[in-house]
Amino acid sequence: MFINGEEGMLEFNMMVLLLIMAFLISSVKILREYERGVVFRLGRIIGAKGPGIIILIPGIDKMVKVDLRTVTLDVPPQDIITRDNVSVKVSAVVYFRVLDPIKAIVEVADFHFATSQLAQTTLRSVCGQGELDNLLAERDEINDRIQAILDKDTEPWGVKVAKVEVKEIDLPEEMRRAMAKQAEAERERRSTIINAEGEYQAAQRLADAATIIAASPSALQLRYLQTLKDISAENNSTIIFPLPIDLLKPFLESRSSGPSQAT
Repeated sequence: MFINGEEGMLEFNMMVLLLIMAFLISSVKILREYERGVVFRLGRIIGAKGPGIIILIPGIDKMVKVDLRTVTLDVPPQDIITRDNVSVKVSAVVYFRVLDPIKAIVEVADFHFATSQLAQTTLRSVCGQGELDNLLAERDEINDRIQAILDKDTEPWGVKVAKVEVKEIDLPEEMRRAMAKQAEAERERRSTIINAEGEYQAAQRLADAATIIAASPSALQLRYLQTLKDISAENNSTIIFPLPIDLLKPFLESRSSGPSQAT
């Protein structure tokens, strides 16, 4: 009788110990530095706990974990018709994080899904308000507009949208060909303008050189001599170069004045 009573007491103590261990395991929670626990007691919220060790009352308290790290949300391609009636597909990426865990749990059923849907509709709305050229050239401005709208709409949920980036703009094939032709025509126009500018500058320099030579005939003679020197360097052919009469004029004048001085 004594032995059976002692064994029963030992089993009872073991059961109590197991119950205490199960109670501790179910009541003690550990939250990381970037986690917060929104605690509900009998359905009423009592606050956000963490990080560290959190003690809950089993069967009475319920905790919902919230991650405070920045989340990268990939917005799938959206079919958009711009103001100039061009159909494009635009995708983006959104960076957001939770600032108020209580609002993120209480004010919206699923803040991640709600932010994703809001980002898609805002992307279609903002990109559809502008023309295709603006969409391609003013991407930074579009990013800022989308970010401001999302940040304002998600503020009641305790969510902060930090940055929005338009990732890719997919154009139809015929629009790509048209833009390629436009770019090629623009390059040809610039090339023609550059060539015309070069011709104009060359003609201007020749006109300046002609003015200088006309003012100084000796410069023309020196140019003739320089040309003869350049031609003489070529031994492959015989070149007949007309000798300007201005080069012989000093000798003719000296010869004609010689006999008159002698008489």
